[in-house]
Amino acid sequence: MSERTDNAVKLTTKQVAQFVAQGFLQFDAVVPDELNQRAMKQFDEGVPQKPYAGMPLEQAYPEGSLVHELLNVPVIRGAIHSLVGPDSLLDHHALHVRTPAQSQSQTLHADSIIDVRDSAFDIQLMYYPHEVTREMGGTLVVPGSHLRKVNEGDVGRYQNLAGQKRLVCPAGSVLIVHHGIWHCGRKNVTDRKRYMFKVRLNPTIRQVRLWDTADLDDPEVPGILAQGFPWYTGADGRLEVTNRARLWRHLIGDESYDTHYWLTRIENVPQRPKPLGALF
Repeated sequence: MSERTDNAVKLTTKQVAQFVAQGFLQFDAVVPDELNQRAMKQFDEGVPQKPYAGMPLEQAYPEGSLVHELLNVPVIRGAIHSLVGPDSLLDHHALHVRTPAQSQSQTLHADSIIDVRDSAFDIQLMYYPHEVTREMGGTLVVPGSHLRKVNEGDVGRYQNLAGQKRLVCPAGSVLIVHHGIWHCGRKNVTDRKRYMFKVRLNPTIRQVRLWDTADLDDPEVPGILAQGFPWYTGADGRLEVTNRARLWRHLIGDESYDTHYWLTRIENVPQRPKPLGALF
């Protein structure tokens, strides 16, 4: 069971490991229908008023407002606390609209410029107030791409990658992604608009054991962290696994953690001097 604190349902260790491995978590139909209907009406009128960047999230949206209510859905609030902490900052929000009968998709990209942080990360919440069918051009993400750092549209030349995931979901679903995930909006070939409301959040504290750690020693966790994805070629998937291991070390506060001895061998820098007089 997930831990409940402050009306927040925190993530489990296995869920956080899955986030570290694939770069996103999908929560289907977690937003109440009443709030979805309210969101559709507001989105038809335009983008909700934007607070300034860097504002504490708890102060960014007035109590009772649509976004305040959305971010306080227990599952969503718990996921935010589990990944970026209870005192995160608002980076920005945006309303993405895919108009009907589109002829082309958005190009594949990663948001913002290359991020040089090794361990800290932002999250982006993508909210879908109505059902998203395949024909409506749901958000496409490339699992396991988030730690392969690129600058915005550097991957825009790629049309399709093996194992890519194209969102199909019921109304009230939320996709929470690592800021580095490769993604794009696919073309909407239906006769109705598709909405996606995005909120990006920045951490203010070290992202160490913020989730429900009751299953920290679950034997399935190493396997989750070491999983591969079809777009990896040859042995280059090991690069992603080692990147995940480095991130996992930070998240659990244990610099000795390793996966299949991969980090240990490349960090081996012997300091013991050769004995005097030794030939070899």
